[in-house]
Amino acid sequence: MQRLTRTIDAPKDLGLQGVIEVPEGAPVELDLRLESVMEGVLVTGTARASAKGECVRCLEPLDHEVDADFQEMFSYPDADDRGRPKDDAGDDAEDDEDTLFLEDGLFDLEPVLRDAVVLALPMQPVCQEDCEGLCSECGVRLADEPGHHHDAVDIRWAALQGLAGTIQDGEKDEMSGADAEAGVDEKQEK
Repeated sequence: MQRLTRTIDAPKDLGLQGVIEVPEGAPVELDLRLESVMEGVLVTGTARASAKGECVRCLEPLDHEVDADFQEMFSYPDADDRGRPKDDAGDDAEDDEDTLFLEDGLFDLEPVLRDAVVLALPMQPVCQEDCEGLCSECGVRLADEPGHHHDAVDIRWAALQGLAGTIQDGEKDEMSGADAEAGVDEKQEK
């Protein structure tokens, strides 16, 4: 058994494209434990990195610390599931598809790292749990303006609002008192 600590550069496209990802070339810290077993090498580890993205509610930039655990078996290319040498007659191509192999004493950790980190990232990252997002009518960030609202107009009354807008303030004053009563009487006679 061997323990290793390494810092590597993040590969390209390590994350959810357009939502949150570890930038290419950013440092990824790996704590690895390599165990030699009969079938191959069992790799257990943790990957730590800093991901960048934007809040899905308010679109503000955010940073997210990723801590992803993983464990994978890298098999010897000439051994079966029980560590015995394979005979060529019993090779099954389908079984080899999901099996990761050691090649010349080396293993490729990138696919395992990619799977672990992407699954550890939030599918819908938010800047804070109680983020209210953006106003659906004007796009204002609601956290910046807590009392923000719009007067809702019932479409059934919209025509009356248009009519009320045509009456000017001067006309309202003239229609008060006796003039208003005279106007009503004239309308009733007609």
